Amino acid sequence: MGVEQFSFDFEPSRRVFTVGELNSVIRTLLDRTFQDIWVAGEISGVKLASSGHYYFNLKDDESQLRCVCFRNSARYLRFKPQDGIAVLARGRIDVYEPRGEYQLLVETLEPQGLGALQLAFDQLKKKLAEEGLFDSARKRPLPRIPLRIGIVTSPSGAVIRDMLQILERRFPGLHIRLYPAQVQGEGSIEEVTAGIDWFSQSGWPEVVIVARGGGSLEDLWTFNEEAVARAIARSAVPVISAIGHETDVTIADFVADLRAPTPSAAAELLVRTREDLLGAIDTAQAGLNRSIRYYLADAGRRLHQLGVERAGAVLQRALGKRFQQLDDFDYRLRGRLREGLERQRRRHFDLDARLRRMDLRLRFSAAWRSLELSEKSAAERMRLKMVRARGRWESLSAQLVQLSPLGILDRGYAIVQNERGEVVRDATAAPPDSNVDVRLARGRLKARVTQSTPAGS
Repeated sequence: MGVEQFSFDFEPSRRVFTVGELNSVIRTLLDRTFQDIWVAGEISGVKLASSGHYYFNLKDDESQLRCVCFRNSARYLRFKPQDGIAVLARGRIDVYEPRGEYQLLVETLEPQGLGALQLAFDQLKKKLAEEGLFDSARKRPLPRIPLRIGIVTSPSGAVIRDMLQILERRFPGLHIRLYPAQVQGEGSIEEVTAGIDWFSQSGWPEVVIVARGGGSLEDLWTFNEEAVARAIARSAVPVISAIGHETDVTIADFVADLRAPTPSAAAELLVRTREDLLGAIDTAQAGLNRSIRYYLADAGRRLHQLGVERAGAVLQRALGKRFQQLDDFDYRLRGRLREGLERQRRRHFDLDARLRRMDLRLRFSAAWRSLELSEKSAAERMRLKMVRARGRWESLSAQLVQLSPLGILDRGYAIVQNERGEVVRDATAAPPDSNVDVRLARGRLKARVTQSTPAGS
C-alpha cells in the first residue's frame, strides 16, 4: 500500500482586485445576464434631478431595488413617476461603480391598475389645459353642409358601417374617405396620428371624424395619448371626436372641435337630412306663390270695379311678361334665400363664439377668487392694526403706572394739603396751629400742626 504524498504551498498564488476592477467585473456579469427584464413593484422615494433624470426605488413586501430613468427615456414615459404607484418597469441591471451599488436602468414604465391610468390621464389633461389646447376660443365651427368627410377608424368594425349607413340615409351623394387605422393595441397611436395628419395635409376634407366603439379605459387609451391629442390640435380642418359611448371621456374629446357622444351621433350631428333642406325650399316657394296669386287677384278685382274695359286687354298683354318676370324672380329669390341662410349660419356661429367667451361661470369663478383674496387681505390688515393698537395701549398703560402718584404713596409717602387745599411743599405753607389733610395710599388723615420748622433753620 502506497503512501500518498502531500505538498503544502504556504504562499499560494492569488489574484487581487482593486475595488474598481471588482465592480467592473460584476457590472459586466450583470449586464450580460439581465439585459432586458421586467420588474413589478411599487414606486417610492421619487427624486427629479436638475438634469431631468428620475431616481426612485421599486419595492414590494420583502425587498427594494434602486432605479434610475435617464432624461432621454423619461420624456417617452406615459406618466411621471410618483410615490405609491404600482408599475411594471422594463430595463437592464447596471452597477453604479462609484458607490458599488447595482440598479435598474428603467427604459419603460407601465401602470398597473386603473388608479395609475387615471393618474396618467389627469397629468396629461392638466398639461394640455395649461397650454390652452382645451380653450373654447380655438374651437372651429363645423361646415353647414359638408360634402367631403374624412373618417379615421378601423375599416373592419361596426362603427364605420353604422356611420356610412346614417350618412347615406340622411344625405345621399356625400364624398367620404376612410383612413384605415387600428384603434387599439400596438401601433394604434401611430396609425391614428398618421390618419389625422394625412387628412390635414391633403386639404381634401371639410371635416374629419375620429371614431371608435366603446370599451374599457385600457381599450380607449390610444385616444388618451399626447401624440393623438396634438395631432387633433394641429389639424388644418375641424375634427369631431366620436370615441366610445356617451359616458366615455378621453383627452381627444377635450381637444377636438366637437365631441359626439357616439360615432353614430357624430354622423347625425354633422349632416342635416336632404329632406329638411328641400322642405325649407318648398315652404318658401309655396309662400311666394300664395303672395303672387293674392296680388293678382286683388289687382283683378280693383280693375273690374273701376270698369276699365281696356285694362283687361292691357292686363292680358302684361301677364305674359309678368309670368316671365315671375320665373326670373323665383330664381333670384332662391339665390337670396341661400345667401340669407348662409348669413344666418355665420351669424349663429359668431353669436355662439361670443357666448362661449362670455361664459358667466368663468367670470363668477374669477370674481369669487378675487373676493376670497380681498377677505383674507382685510382680515390680515385688521389683525395687524389690533396688534399695533394693543402694543400702544400696553406701552401707555405702563407709562401711566410709572407716572401715577399712587405708586409713590404705596412706598410709604403721603400728600399733605393745607386748609386752602394747596399741596404743602414748604413748612411755611403750614404754620403752627393750622389744620392739614394727609392723604395716604389707603385712606386720609386730619391733623393739626403743633410745630413748623422752615428749611435752613
